[in-house]
Amino acid sequence: MKNKGFTLIELLVAMTVASVLMGLALVSYQGARKSARDGKRKADLEQIRSALEMCRADTGTYPTSIYNDITCGGQTYLSGTPKDPVTNNSYAYTPSPSGCNPSGSTKCTSYTLCAALEVGGGTVTGCGSCGTGVTCNYKVTNP
Repeated sequence: MKNKGFTLIELLVAMTVASVLMGLALVSYQGARKSARDGKRKADLEQIRSALEMCRADTGTYPTSIYNDITCGGQTYLSGTPKDPVTNNSYAYTPSPSGCNPSGSTKCTSYTLCAALEVGGGTVTGCGSCGTGVTCNYKVTNP
């Protein structure tokens, strides 16, 4: 009499192959998610940069803060400034020269806007920290 079915070895081999394939898919999926978040960060910085340039074109100066809205001369150029998709922190923004004030005698004539990318970020000078223990590695400045 012959029994029909799979042997224990055949079942173990099939489960091992399935586990390896699932592990590879998970690693690939995580990499794609990181790249997508980095793309969002770059798009956010370009959106902020665009609002900052419109502000400068209309008022002759950049704002000192962008952490809630981008407002210059009483007009809002970007409502609800985008934030980092993982930490929900604002991106690092530094207007210059140091101590500039749009309504004072020292106008803000340039800026540095930075983010921390998860994939492919190199070392960028002039950005500093993007949060607790996170170094910014992507920078946008005024043209």
